[in-house]
Amino acid sequence: MWGIELRRDSEVPLKRQIYQALTERILSGTLQGGEALPSTRELASGLRISRNTVNEAYEMLISEGFVLSRQGSPTRVAEGLRLRRDVRTDKGASRPETAPTAWLADFRTGQPDLRQFPRYVWQRLSQNALRGMTPELLGYTGPQGLPALREEIAAWLRRSKGMAVREEDLFITAGATHALHVAADLVSREGREILVEDPCNKGMLQIFLNKGCTIGRISADEQGLRTEELDGRQACAVYVTPSHQFPLGGILPAGRRAALIRFARESDSYIVEDDYDSEIRYYGDPVAPLHAMDPERVIYIGTFSKVLFPGLRIGYAIVPPELQPRWRSLRTHTDVQNPPFEQAVLAEFLRTRKFDRHLGRMRKLYGERRQVLLAAMEEAFGDRWRSWGDAAGLHLAVQFPGRRFDDSFLEACRKRGIRLASVEQHALRKGDHRDKLLFGYGHLEPEEIRGGIRLLKEFMDEGVADS
Repeated sequence: MWGIELRRDSEVPLKRQIYQALTERILSGTLQGGEALPSTRELASGLRISRNTVNEAYEMLISEGFVLSRQGSPTRVAEGLRLRRDVRTDKGASRPETAPTAWLADFRTGQPDLRQFPRYVWQRLSQNALRGMTPELLGYTGPQGLPALREEIAAWLRRSKGMAVREEDLFITAGATHALHVAADLVSREGREILVEDPCNKGMLQIFLNKGCTIGRISADEQGLRTEELDGRQACAVYVTPSHQFPLGGILPAGRRAALIRFARESDSYIVEDDYDSEIRYYGDPVAPLHAMDPERVIYIGTFSKVLFPGLRIGYAIVPPELQPRWRSLRTHTDVQNPPFEQAVLAEFLRTRKFDRHLGRMRKLYGERRQVLLAAMEEAFGDRWRSWGDAAGLHLAVQFPGRRFDDSFLEACRKRGIRLASVEQHALRKGDHRDKLLFGYGHLEPEEIRGGIRLLKEFMDEGVADS
């Protein structure tokens, strides 16, 4: 009746199905304002259901103002409820979804091998953490983060990087992206730039742009930020990835680190240190962070996304004392805090040193895959390439002297099933890095790496790469 079809096997109650069918007709204009609905007895008979079920559906419509009911009169549709059809929305809704590309070679950057994550260990720790959580920890625990997690992060930074960090200076965040959002609000000053490396991570750059910050570029080379370009700049902050510059991979040397610290002091600005990929290092110990040189001038940002799994959404920041009250206020009035349960599990993962062991295994695995990639490049391209920044991280920047990789080349790769990015895509000033491609390898098995490089070699030999 009235085109209403009830599904008696559905989990949605019959009264709710009637309510939904009638509201759809009212909002679309099929039922006009002032039009009478059938009596509850009539509709119940037509649908072959209980009259009480129809009564309950009508009561829902009346309580929400879709229909009006007066004693002795039929129930009528309220006026002014028709919604005009949005042509653009309809077109978008009717367009079939594009199927994801089946990549034959997927060299995306920043992707850890999630198949290696120790699920069973995490599950067991999760059960222990939940049993050990007091009722107080299930409430609001404050913007700084779970004390147990801050204690364990401070201990891990001490044993892995030699950092002397006080727990009260640590703030838990929803990853590095969230930390940069808060840091941008902290350091922004009208009339001053936030200086960034060029090239830099365009996703992180977009955070500052979305905040309305004025951006200034400082060139990066094989050793990271070129600090000689800082002279005379009026900045409120410098965003830098000194341990593994993204995307070129350079490690900022001591002389440039000292120059950067001096600039921050003399210009009364801050350094936002994104410790990108520093844990995945293949030569020697991890590089000492800038934070160790001047804790009063450096906002240090770390994350567990790459070393555990991105969906965890837990990172941390070490914040100079004078900025901490403002940080607490900003965090309190945005999302208050991270969920306590995941924090408790991660704290236990760190406390039991299972994190250290997992990181050691992954560093060894990624190192082996890095060697496979380098060998595959040599086999395919001989001496017609050179790597940049291959001492750390999950990707490799590769220069092909004499080649030019533009958007048309990357699009042609995509159509061939090769997923690649170029350094030029991350450059503010275009033209300086047109001969460099980025190869992510952490998530790939050795044969996937070799097969992907062979496929790229065949494609490039066709001459498509030259513009």
